[in-house]
Order: sequence, then structure tokens, then C-alpha cells
Amino acid sequence: MAYDDPKVDLFMLQNTRALQRAAAAASARAAVTSRRPTLLFGAATAAILGIALTVGFTSASAAGAENGAPAPAAAQLVAGTVPLAKIADEASTSLVEARGAVTAAENLAADVVSSGLDVGPIDATVDTSELRDGIDALKERDVMPPMILAVRSADLVQETDEVVAATASLQSAFSAAQAKKAAEDAARAAAEQAAAAAAALAAANTPDGAKATAQSMAASQYGWGADQFSCLSSLWNKESSWNYQAHNPSGATGIPQALPGSKMASAGSDWQTNAATQIAWGLGYISSVYGTPCSAWGHSQATNWY
Repeated sequence: MAYDDPKVDLFMLQNTRALQRAAAAASARAAVTSRRPTLLFGAATAAILGIALTVGFTSASAAGAENGAPAPAAAQLVAGTVPLAKIADEASTSLVEARGAVTAAENLAADVVSSGLDVGPIDATVDTSELRDGIDALKERDVMPPMILAVRSADLVQETDEVVAATASLQSAFSAAQAKKAAEDAARAAAEQAAAAAAALAAANTPDGAKATAQSMAASQYGWGADQFSCLSSLWNKESSWNYQAHNPSGATGIPQALPGSKMASAGSDWQTNAATQIAWGLGYISSVYGTPCSAWGHSQATNWY
């Protein structure tokens, strides 16, 4: 489609939002990603002016030359023009990226809200309203004058970059909040596990808990049944009343009254605090020296020691 009107208002073109922000936007967009269209602001300005020249200023330039007047200053900045097809292609690419940026921003914001996590002072949502307006502004791009299409496409690139940057900041804060929660959950789970283990140990260290542990270990490790456990129960009831903290002035220690108590370290380093460790050592001692709990009990009855 050709645009014949030679009276394009250069003043209006130079005062669009895109040209007002040209200096700051050119370097920022170039650094964001190599996928950005070549229609960055420096190039966009030249392209727009080039289009203006080819469409709107040809007659004015010719008229000025005929009258001996110099060509417009804008014409001196333009070395060439950008094909209209390229402008259209880059506008389409910018539109795809803008829509993707909106989707990513809104999906992330929804995740943040649903998580209930505190992301700190950063806004938990990304404002995409300006970018959406930019997308809407390109809906009629197929029938839009090239110079206006170039300006709006350049605007859209900048607005996309702003939303992408805000989304990245929110993602960073969200990731930090997730990591903090994971660490807190792990610490809480570890504390609960430690508390459960401490409670289990406390229960196992009671006389009833120790007896249950001894009966289970005697059966599973030595094949001793109820008759042998009855002898064992009598033996250790006499020795310590099944108290893992029992201590005799002679130095005999724990449920089996090992002399010295440090012998039980062969069954575990926690022999001073764990009834199960003391029981494991005591059963091994009885098996190796007397063969069975009933033999040990008989010896104890005869000699008052075992």
C-alpha cells in the first residue's frame, strides 16, 4: 500500500514518546537480548526519518532546492531507508515477544499469590497495563502508516523490556522466598524428627521400655523364648531394677551392671544414655559366658553375682 501524502508533520513525529525516550532506550534495549529486532531506537529514528523523507519530504526537499534553500536538517541524518516489509516483520516479532512477556509476568504473579509467600518489599505483581496498551496499539498494523508502525513497534520493544526486567526481579525475590521456606520446613522437620527420637529414647529407657527391648532382642538375636526371658527379667531386676542409670559403689553400671561400665562402649558410644545399647552388651555377655539367661540367673542365685 502506498502513502502519497507529502504533508507529514515532522514536528509531530519528532515529539512522539518513542523519540522522546530515544537516547535512554537505545543502549538499554541493545543490552537486553540479541533476539531484539534491529529496529532499536537509533535505527528506528533513522528509519522513521527515512520513511518520512521518501514519503513526505520529497516534495518539500525538491521545492527547497528549487528555491535555493537548504534541505531539511532531518534529511542530513539519513543515509538510507528501511524496507517496509522489514518494519512489518519486526513489528510482528515485537508483538509476539510482548504477548509472551505478558503471559510470563501474569503466570508468575499468580504463582506468587497462590504460594502465600512474602517476597519482601518488591511488588508481588508485575504491571503489564502499559504493555497491553502497546499490544492493542498494533492490532491494526496491517493498515498502519509505516512511520507510525515503526514508532509503535519501538515503543513496544521498550515496554516489553521493562516488563521482562520487572518479571525477573519478582522471580528472583520469589525464588529467595521459596528457598527460605524450604530451609525453614527442613529445619522444622529435623526438629520434629529429633523430638520424636528423643521421645522414643525416653520411652525405651523406662524399665518397661527396656524390658520390651530386651525381650525382642533376646528372641530375634539369640532365639531365647519366654522361659529364658523370665530368667533374664529376674536377673536384671535384682541387679539394677532395669534402670539404665543404676550405679553401684563398686563401679558396676547400667541395667546389666557391667564392671566397669565402660565395657559397654563395645556395643555403642551412647552406652551411658541408651538402655538398648546396655541391653545389647548384656545379652552378648550372658551368651558368651553362661550360654543362656537361666544359667546366668542360677549362678547369680548361688554366688550373688554373675
